[in-house]
Amino acid sequence: MKIILLVCCCAFLLNNCKSIKPDAPDTILIPEAGFKLVQHTYNKDKRLKNSLYTHSRKIEEYEFNTVALDHFISELRSSMHKWNGVGIAANQVNKNIQIFIIEADRLSLWHDSLETVPFQVFINPKITNVSYSKNNFWHGCLSANNEKLGNVATYDWIEYEAYDSKGDKQRGRLSGFSAVIFQHEMRHLLGGTYLDKAMEFVAVKDFYKKLTNNELTFFEKADDNLPLLLDDYVINKTLEENYTINKLY
Repeated sequence: MKIILLVCCCAFLLNNCKSIKPDAPDTILIPEAGFKLVQHTYNKDKRLKNSLYTHSRKIEEYEFNTVALDHFISELRSSMHKWNGVGIAANQVNKNIQIFIIEADRLSLWHDSLETVPFQVFINPKITNVSYSKNNFWHGCLSANNEKLGNVATYDWIEYEAYDSKGDKQRGRLSGFSAVIFQHEMRHLLGGTYLDKAMEFVAVKDFYKKLTNNELTFFEKADDNLPLLLDDYVINKTLEENYTINKLY
């Protein structure tokens, strides 16, 4: 009887594994071809199938502290480095799961006001508190290839809760460039990009010239007239709760 049960269990597991497709957006498996960047779209119909505009599920307890999750994070980081990013969310590589990473070394910084950012992983993130003051920032994005930079406001500092790859809850506070990147990636998991929020844009080729000539502000205090990047996020709510509250996509 025990042998029969064991054979049945093995058969079930094998069949179940075969049914899991690495390309499926809701898995932590790596596609055979590796990660590919998903680009934003303005087309409403295409957004229904674009991972940047669809809900991302939370990482479940059984997925923490696994080789598969560690491998996913490692590949995500390698991809971010390859594409010269300072942050990347899972749904930018067609994986609708609640993971993003941030990291910026000295070579990644292109302005004197920016500081280096250590490698950090955020799983099932939640913002628990924010500053009253906000800063402006001209955002670009790996998922907005050939698009103009957009000026939006982000909180001067944020406090967060998130899990690491082992499943341990992390609490912290980020300010400066770290806070900007965190909010940029949180925008992705909420749905969309800075292009959906910004009202003022500038071509990349013109940005540095305008900045040098003081024709635009960068990383300075912003008033309430500047669009807030996370204007649809309810502080201290999970992403699932925000999806329900906003029903954006």
